[in-house]
Amino acid sequence: MKCSNSSNPISSPDLEFESDPTLTNEDLKPTTPSQRTFSGFEIASLWVGLVIGVPSYYLAGSLVDLGMAWWQGVATVVAANMILLVPLVLTGHAGTRYGISFPVLARSSFGIHGAHIPTLLRALIGCGWYGIESWIGGEAIFLLLPKSMKETSLSQSLPWLGTSPLEFACFMVFWVAQLAFVWKGIDGIRKLEKYSAPILVALTSCLLIWSCVKAGGIGHMLSLSSRLSTSEFWSVFFPSLTANISFWATVALNIPDFTRYAKS
Repeated sequence: MKCSNSSNPISSPDLEFESDPTLTNEDLKPTTPSQRTFSGFEIASLWVGLVIGVPSYYLAGSLVDLGMAWWQGVATVVAANMILLVPLVLTGHAGTRYGISFPVLARSSFGIHGAHIPTLLRALIGCGWYGIESWIGGEAIFLLLPKSMKETSLSQSLPWLGTSPLEFACFMVFWVAQLAFVWKGIDGIRKLEKYSAPILVALTSCLLIWSCVKAGGIGHMLSLSSRLSTSEFWSVFFPSLTANISFWATVALNIPDFTRYAKS
C-alpha cells in the first residue's frame, strides 16, 4: 500500500491509500456478497461436470484392464476420493469463509512473491488439462462426422502433425468452443455447468443402459474375479491409488477459486 499527500499521515483526515497493483487487482480481491452467485445446486452441477467425463472413465476402466476385479477397482477409486476429501474441504473453506482465491491463499504458505510459483505451476497444469479435454472432445466430434468425410485425404495422418488435418480441425473447433465459455469468466462456467449437468447425468444413464444391453447384462462382469495374485495386487494398488489422487489433486489446490462464489 502507498500513502499519498499528507504531512502528518497519522492525524490527517485526507489520508489516502493507493493499492499496489502487484499485490491486488479485481480478480484477487475477496468476493463480495453480490458476487456470490453459486447456489447449492450450481455447486453440485459443477462437481457433476468435473466427475462425469471421458478421462474419469479411462481412469476407472484402466483398473479392471490391469487385472483388478470390479469391486477392487471401485474400492480403489473410493479410497482415493476419501483421502482427497480432507484437503479438498480444508482448502475450500478458505474460499467460502473469506472469499479468497487460490493465489491469495498460497501467500500464507509461500509468501507474497513465493506464491507466484505454485500459482504458475497450477496454471501450466490447467493449460495441459485444457489441451487433453479439447483433444478428447475433438475426437468425439470426429467420430460423429459422416463416413464420407472420414474417407477423404484430409483424414490421412501427417507425420509432422502427428494426426490428420481433419482430426486437428475437430480439436480446434472444440478448443474454441470451450474458450467461448471460459472467456466469460466464472459466470459463464456457472451457466454452462448449471444446464449441462442434468444432460450429462441423462446421457451417462443412457450410456450405462446401452452398455448393459450390449453386454447381455452385468452378471458376467460381477462374476469376474481378480487376475492378480496378492503381491501383484498391491504392486498395482498403490500406483493406481496415487493416480486417482493426482487426478483430483490439482482441483483440491484451487478449489477456493470456485467456493469463493458460493452463497453459503
